[in-house]
Amino acid sequence: MPNFINRLTRSGLDLVFPLECLACHAGGRLLCPNCTAHFPRLEPPFCPLCAEPGSGQKCDWCAANQPTIDGIRAPFLMLGTIREAVHRFKYRNLRAAAPELAGLLADYLAGHPMPGQVIVPVPLHRRRLRSRGYNQAKLLAAELSKITGLPMNDGVLTRSVDSMPQVQASNRRERAANVEQSFQCQLSAKGLEVLLVDDVTTTGSTLSACARALKDAEAVSVWGLALAKEA
Repeated sequence: MPNFINRLTRSGLDLVFPLECLACHAGGRLLCPNCTAHFPRLEPPFCPLCAEPGSGQKCDWCAANQPTIDGIRAPFLMLGTIREAVHRFKYRNLRAAAPELAGLLADYLAGHPMPGQVIVPVPLHRRRLRSRGYNQAKLLAAELSKITGLPMNDGVLTRSVDSMPQVQASNRRERAANVEQSFQCQLSAKGLEVLLVDDVTTTGSTLSACARALKDAEAVSVWGLALAKEA
C-alpha cells in the first residue's frame, strides 16, 4: 500500500509539474535518451586509481601517495547538462532525478563491471544532513540497488567530522587533508567487496578517505562509482 500511495502521489505531482528534459525540454523525463547519448563521457586513458585523465598509468599524486581505494570510475565529465542535473539534484531538492541518474550508473556498470557485493553511499555528517534534508548519494545508492539487485548498506560507514565542503579547498593536497580521518565504520566490513557511490568525484579524496575507513574495518576491496568526474 505505501508503494501504491507513493506512485499515486508522484503521478499527481507529474500532472501539476510535468517532467521535461533539462536539456531539450522534451516532455516525459528529466533526461531524455537523445540528450544523455551526447553527454560528455570520461574516456580512457585515465589514472586507474583516481580516474584523472592522462596516460593510463598512475598519476603523479596516486604514485606518490598510494590511495587505499582500488579504483574510481565515472561515466561522465562534469560538464553541460549533466552538471546542471547534478547541481539541481544535490542543491535544489530535485530528488525526483534519483531514479534516472541511478539508471545512468546502472547502464555504465552493465558495460564496465566493477567488483561489489554491497553498495555503500558516501555519508553526510548529521549537521549537513539536517541542513540539506537528504543525502543525494544515499538516494542514488538506493535506486542503484533496486536496479542491480545489490544490497545497499548505509549504516556501515559514517561521517564523524563535519569538514568544510571540498569545493572550498584550493588544491588536491588540501582536499585530501580536509577529509582525512573524517569517516568511520560503525560495523565490521570484514570480507566485503564494497561499491562506494557518490554523485561527483574531483580528486577522489573523499572516496579514498571512505575506502581507508572501510579497509580498516577489513573490507576486501573498495571501488568508487560517481556520476561525473570534474574536468
